[in-house]
Amino acid sequence: MRVRSLLLAFVALLGGSCSMVQPRMLVACADPNNLPFSNRAGEGFENKLAQLIAADLHAQLSYVWWAQRRGYVRNTLNEAKCDFWPGIASNVEMVATSRPYYRSTYVFVTRQKDNLTDLTLDDPRLRKLTVGVQMVGSDAMNTPPAHALARRGIIDNVRGYMLYGDYREANPPAAIVRAVARGEVDVALVWGPLAGYFAAKSDVPLRIEPVTPWLDDAQWPMAYDISDGAAYRTRTCDPRITNAMLYQLS
Repeated sequence: MRVRSLLLAFVALLGGSCSMVQPRMLVACADPNNLPFSNRAGEGFENKLAQLIAADLHAQLSYVWWAQRRGYVRNTLNEAKCDFWPGIASNVEMVATSRPYYRSTYVFVTRQKDNLTDLTLDDPRLRKLTVGVQMVGSDAMNTPPAHALARRGIIDNVRGYMLYGDYREANPPAAIVRAVARGEVDVALVWGPLAGYFAAKSDVPLRIEPVTPWLDDAQWPMAYDISDGAAYRTRTCDPRITNAMLYQLS
């Protein structure tokens, strides 16, 4: 799929009375310390996608670096600090999103030597193992696997690893994968791209299997479509909005 096609949804959503302009600079918001997605050195796949989009629009790419944690949309896109943010769930209502460019799932991460194959959320082994989950904060905002385990009463043997982490360390969300390798937990439920990237770099062989069922209790999906996200354009011709959102597709 050409990068241009990813942006067609934006153009349809952002039409209006203001004239289209050719930007000299395209500004992406991205996390500076979150491989495999993005980092300040431009090594993540979201960095590469941003480069492709800028090239397709004949624009120079620059970044606003912002940790992708709670409030990041409000503080970046909605304040017109950047044009778009690669890597936003396609169903997020507060932003305009492109068509999905990939789909992934939460996965079980275990040590290969432990032979913990064919795990599911309903597997009785999860009640006896030490389980790691990614945490966001308050209960209402936690990750779907955390909710799924809590709904089953699997609480006392669960260890939480903050999705935000300590930004003094490199790629802090990867701590949960390293915890499996070090033996701090027996199994971890981790977002797929993060798990796959760091499992491949682990000195301890790790096993990855999709979390099933993919939809828990008809409200907690384990798999998501991922898109580029941009703020909805206001009805006014505010220069901050037009400079941030209108692209000339040639």
